[in-house]
Amino acid sequence: MSGRTLLQFFHWYTPDGGKLWSEVAEKAQALADMGVTDVWLPPAYKGASGAASIGYDTYDLFDLGEFDQKGSVGTKYGDRAGLERATQSLSDAGVGVIHDVVFNHKMGADEKERVHVRRANPNNRDEIEEEAFEASAYTRFTFPGRAGRHSQFVWDMKCFSGVDHLEDPDENGVFRLVNEYGDGEWNAEVDEEMGNFDYLMGSDVEFRNNAVYEELKYWGRWLPEQVRCNGFRLDAAKHIPAWFFRDWVGHVRETVDRDLFVVAEYWHPDMEVLGRYLGLVDQQLMLFDVALHHRFHDASKAGGDFDLRTIFDGTLVATIPDHAVTLVANHDTQPLQAMEASVEPWFKPLAYALILMREQGVPCIFYPDLYGARYSDTGDDGETHEVEMPTIECLPKLIEARKRFANGPQTDLFDDPHCIAFIRHGTADAPGSVTILTNGGEARKQIDLGPDHAGSGFRDYLGHCEEEIFTDDAGKLDVRVNGGSVSVWVRSDAV
Repeated sequence: MSGRTLLQFFHWYTPDGGKLWSEVAEKAQALADMGVTDVWLPPAYKGASGAASIGYDTYDLFDLGEFDQKGSVGTKYGDRAGLERATQSLSDAGVGVIHDVVFNHKMGADEKERVHVRRANPNNRDEIEEEAFEASAYTRFTFPGRAGRHSQFVWDMKCFSGVDHLEDPDENGVFRLVNEYGDGEWNAEVDEEMGNFDYLMGSDVEFRNNAVYEELKYWGRWLPEQVRCNGFRLDAAKHIPAWFFRDWVGHVRETVDRDLFVVAEYWHPDMEVLGRYLGLVDQQLMLFDVALHHRFHDASKAGGDFDLRTIFDGTLVATIPDHAVTLVANHDTQPLQAMEASVEPWFKPLAYALILMREQGVPCIFYPDLYGARYSDTGDDGETHEVEMPTIECLPKLIEARKRFANGPQTDLFDDPHCIAFIRHGTADAPGSVTILTNGGEARKQIDLGPDHAGSGFRDYLGHCEEEIFTDDAGKLDVRVNGGSVSVWVRSDAV
């Protein structure tokens, strides 16, 4: 059997209305039948913007759409009962549940506190003014709507290392809170962008506070007791000290499930940086392959000028494949988002074939590519833009093809700048496949499958090429692909 296949079941513009959990429950069995093994859900807890929150403005980790807080009981995606049904439906269908973990910051504090702060240079956070001053900051979280249910922990100024907004005097910027941790410095073992990238937004969590450390470990044990949980996606990992996630992941695996799947969002294309981070977390987790996503973006823009033989150059899946989660797009890279780097629709079938049909990496599918999306938002130019992300018609078949035919050892035929192919040789119990793709015109390759396949018929499982083709007496096969397309050739008797 082929390996794991993730689906990110949301995007930045998922409609409001609390309907997503119901949609997850409705589609759970169909996803399992298609070949999806795990579903990554959006943050399931209450954000500062209540029912409009996408989930990354974390307010209360313990409110899963259960309490009247921030103007609503439910979240953008539904209420707690809906979440329970969704995760149970996935579990009943044999699909793993991956929860999104947003620990880096909190927003929407319930009260202000008088604090002492020191200004930091926003462009070089290591430059912190010596002189501190007093101001008011939103740093006290009491969660009055929850009234101590599930946790009685109150977050205050001692739980945070920095803020970006002050009152009395009113000022915006990056401010280091004066506390007893770190001798006035930011956390270490974070990304070195901007000198030190500990601070990102909101009230920045102080992981060196042992009470905070233990509360977040408690939440990691609590959540799987409430709803089905088979793993976690860790948000904003480059802003959180590596030692914390090293300890936290180890703790939840020891106390919840040793087989929990964990992938961190450390958004960086440099392999040296990612390799160093993996060392700091004791190789306990996977990382998204940012470099491969950028290669797909570049290839889709360049068209026939891109050398497909180099598509995996400098990528995580080529360098550290056992820790790579490969992707074509996500909620941060879709049109009108902060890290927009869209892959052109014509190239997406090729890109998905390159992550779904290969031996290396764990592929992650993006909701709009499977189901489509339409939305509008304001761009950097100040204008409103209407965006339509079309479904990738062959994507369900590619996911099925991974489940059925992405088996056995792999042989690459990366011998032409405009047309590449690879063979999955299958096993004694599971059939293999030949995937061929081109960014130019119609192309062909001769594939040597060996005498065991002599005289066998093959068809394109994606249906892009309609003819049946046959190997010769030696097991050689001439495979074809349409211009700017991909085909997955499998034995006719296995379809």
